[in-house]
Parts: sequence; structure tokens; C-alpha cells
Amino acid sequence: MKLAPNRLDPSELSAEDFLEVERLLGEVFGSEQRPALINADGKRLELPQPIFDMLVHVLRSIRERRAVIMMPEDESFTSQAAADYLGMSRPFLISLLDKGEIPFHYVGSHRRIVFKHLLDYERNRDASRREAMGNLSRKVMEAGLDDASYTGE
Repeated sequence: MKLAPNRLDPSELSAEDFLEVERLLGEVFGSEQRPALINADGKRLELPQPIFDMLVHVLRSIRERRAVIMMPEDESFTSQAAADYLGMSRPFLISLLDKGEIPFHYVGSHRRIVFKHLLDYERNRDASRREAMGNLSRKVMEAGLDDASYTGE
């Protein structure tokens, strides 16, 4: 099984690997002990619950044949990679950088954006969108134009 250090692609796992994932998920929840990692020598490292929950989430994603990518928050992205991550064009991202909406730094003459800043922008953008949709939905309901009350006249 060939895997990059921060990317786990289920398509690279064998049928035996998937059986092992199923076995692990089945055994994990049948124990009353605190979650732990145990190495080949039997040494036990107890895990905090949030880390255990993240590992279980990774296993479930693998079972669903979804790729898992782990990214440190301080990883720097090129402007093209950042635009791809946010689902926008590179010129639009550059306009956001130039307006100061997303912090960035230069490496030589090239812009770099820290992943944490992309996450912050994404969270804020999504929250603004949700608020706008909620406001729009409320106005539609107040105007009586929702499906339940609309008569088409």
C-alpha cells in the first residue's frame, strides 16, 4: 500500500485492508477501557477523546472509500492551490488578497497563503452566506411567498 504522508486514498487499499478497517471499527466500540494506541512491543499510549474521535472519523471515511487529507494549519499554499481549495478563480482570489480579506506573504515574488487563513476566510464566507440565506428565507416567509402559502395568483 503506497500512501503519501498526509493523504490516504482508499483506492490504494486492498480488500484485506478494508476488512481490517471493519474489524477495527467493530472492536473499538466494544471496550470499556480508555482509547489507546498499542505498539508492536505492547506499549500502550492512552489517547485523549478528541484525538480518538478524529481517528475513528478517519477510519469511517476510509470505509466509505473517501480520501482523507491531513493538513497542518501553518502549511503555505500557492495562490492557485488556495483558489482551488476555495473553489474560485485565481484572479478572484488575488483580488481578495489585494483587498486584505485574506492575509498572505511573499516568497520571492510569489504570494503564499497560510492554510489557517484559508480556513478562517472559508468559515466567515460560509457564515455570511448562511446569514444571507436565512434573511432571504425570512423575507420570503414574511411576504407569504413560501411554497406552503403561495397560490400562484
